[in-house]
Amino acid sequence: MDDLDAADLLARYDAQLRAEVPDPLPKGLRVERDGPLLRFIGWGRGGGIVYRDLGGIDGAELDELIARQVRVFADRGEEFEWKLHGHDRPADLSERLIAQGFVPEDPETVVIASVAGVAGEVVLPSNVSLRAVNERADLDRIGALEEAIWHDDRAGWLADSLEAEQVADPLAITVVVAESGGEVVCAGWVRFVSGTDFATLWGGGTLPDWRRRGIYRALVTHRANLAAERGSRYLQVDASSESRPILERLGFIAVTTTTPFIWTPPAVP
Repeated sequence: MDDLDAADLLARYDAQLRAEVPDPLPKGLRVERDGPLLRFIGWGRGGGIVYRDLGGIDGAELDELIARQVRVFADRGEEFEWKLHGHDRPADLSERLIAQGFVPEDPETVVIASVAGVAGEVVLPSNVSLRAVNERADLDRIGALEEAIWHDDRAGWLADSLEAEQVADPLAITVVVAESGGEVVCAGWVRFVSGTDFATLWGGGTLPDWRRRGIYRALVTHRANLAAERGSRYLQVDASSESRPILERLGFIAVTTTTPFIWTPPAVP
């Protein structure tokens, strides 16, 4: 097992994942560069902004950079996410985003583990099984599951997004459901990030009546096994407050935080 160091893992995360662009791009997704930023259009519910760092931009120049992103998506009538990390600079970046109409959502913790430390035996309740899926009907079921858990409108766009990724590069993502009696009770996916040491884990939402039975943990272990087969060295997760304790017990280390700052177009009268 790797002797993990949080500072080293954060440096690897910044260098390898933060400005990563899928190649090939899924259908409908476009990436534009604006200075230090990568602007994703057609990403999730609208778009997104990512970057490795801001290269020292500050003050009025930074305010204009933020305003430019707002104008792009305002013209499109779409919301977008600025993914802010806890170690981003300048220190007042969050205040500058809020001043231009962004609303922060709940923060998550970026946690990283060695694949070798997490891979192993998958232990599930006797009435639950895991299955890799790629049919649209299964992706729609995942969307409905996520919508039921989070009480939002992600069902349609999530299924569209997962389908587009699978079509663009079937080897870059594996989507897995946990089922019991034909019901999807948990789902997650693993992205194998080409040219990096990482596989990244996403999803993992579990229906309330099925929690505390080890299903999420089993799904993490199963995806770690898939990552081991593909030669990945590290696993990375944006962990919610609910999943972080489970992941830390599996050997994941917290390296920073991430907070989605969402800009939404004003309602049209």
